[in-house]
Amino acid sequence: MLTEIAQTDTPEATKAAINRAVLLLQAGEAVALPTETVYGLAADATNPVAVAKIFEAKERPAFDPLIVHLPQRKALPEVATIPDDLESDHARLIENFWPGPLTIVLPKTDAIPDIVTSGLPTVGVRMSDHSVFKQIARALDKPIAAPSANRFGRISPTSASAVAEELDGRIPLIVDGGACARGLESTIIRLEKARGPKPFIHILRAGPITEDDLKKFGKIVRESHNEAVEANAPEAPGMLASHYAPRTPLRLLSAPDEFVPQPGLRYALLSYRGQKKDRYLGLTDWAELLVLSPGSGKLPEAGIRFFHLLRQLDKFENIDEIIAEPVPDRGVGAAIMERLRKAAAGSGV
Repeated sequence: MLTEIAQTDTPEATKAAINRAVLLLQAGEAVALPTETVYGLAADATNPVAVAKIFEAKERPAFDPLIVHLPQRKALPEVATIPDDLESDHARLIENFWPGPLTIVLPKTDAIPDIVTSGLPTVGVRMSDHSVFKQIARALDKPIAAPSANRFGRISPTSASAVAEELDGRIPLIVDGGACARGLESTIIRLEKARGPKPFIHILRAGPITEDDLKKFGKIVRESHNEAVEANAPEAPGMLASHYAPRTPLRLLSAPDEFVPQPGLRYALLSYRGQKKDRYLGLTDWAELLVLSPGSGKLPEAGIRFFHLLRQLDKFENIDEIIAEPVPDRGVGAAIMERLRKAAAGSGV
C-alpha cells in the first residue's frame, strides 16, 4: 500500500487534505490525523470493518479498547449515556475541558461496536481541540475511533514523519498537521458517585489535564494499575503495565546513586533539565544526552518534548541503554513518570 502524506500548510492544501481524509473515512479506511495530544489513527467508530483496520495496522491486541472522538458535543448521546446521578458533574467537566485532552469513560450505546470497546460496556469519549481534526470530524459527522498512530506498545508519534516511520505502507493517508501542541495522550477519567456534593474522579491515565485541574470538580483517585490491567483487561487505553517502549532498553532511575555504568556499554541520558546539581550529568561519559526542559525545568515543556526526544534516542545506533532521570511527579510530570515507568517495563529493564 502506498501511504500519501497530505500537507496543511496553506488554506488550499488544508481543504484538499480534509476532503481526502473524509472520503477515505467514508469509504471505511483508517487514516492518520493530527490532534493536540499525539497523532491518531482514525476510522469511523460506527463501522466495525473500518475499526478492524486500526487494529491490523497497529498490530494492536483486541483486548485494548479505543477512544472515540466526537464531531461536536451534541453527538455525545449517540455514543454514550450519562448516569442521572452524575449528569451535572459530567456537564461541568465537559463545559470546562471540551474540546481538549480529557477523555471521559461512560456507558456506551449500541451505536458503538464491541470491537471499539474490546467488549466492555463502557467507552472513552473526548473531543479534540486540533483545528484540522475538528474540521474532518465535523465534515464526516460521525464519531471517530482514534488511538495513537503507531504500532502497538511503541512510542507515540507527535509528528507526521514519526507516523510514517511507524505505519508507512500500512495505511493510505497521513494528514500532516504539524507538531502536536501537547505531546502527551489525553487524561482519561471515570466518575463515581460519592457521599457529599462532589464525585470521585478516578484517573485511569494521567495526561495534560492534571490532578490540580480536576480536583475542584471531585475527589481524585489515581488508578493507573490494578489486577484487571495485569490480566490484560484494561478499562481504558494506555493502562497496560508495559507500553510506550523504545527498541533500545530504557531504565528509569529514582536517584543518581542507583546507576553504576558497566564497562564496555554505551549509555544515553534523558535528562529532565540538564543541570549538574541534579547529579546525573556526571555519572558517566554519556554517548548521547537529550534534555526535556533545559535550564529551570518546566513540566509542560517536558511533556511536549517527551515522545519526540524518546524517539530521537531510539534512533541512535551507538547506545546500549537509555537512562532516564525522574521528573517531579506532579502536574504534567505525573503523566511523564507514568509513561517512563511503562516504557521501562516494556523494555524489560
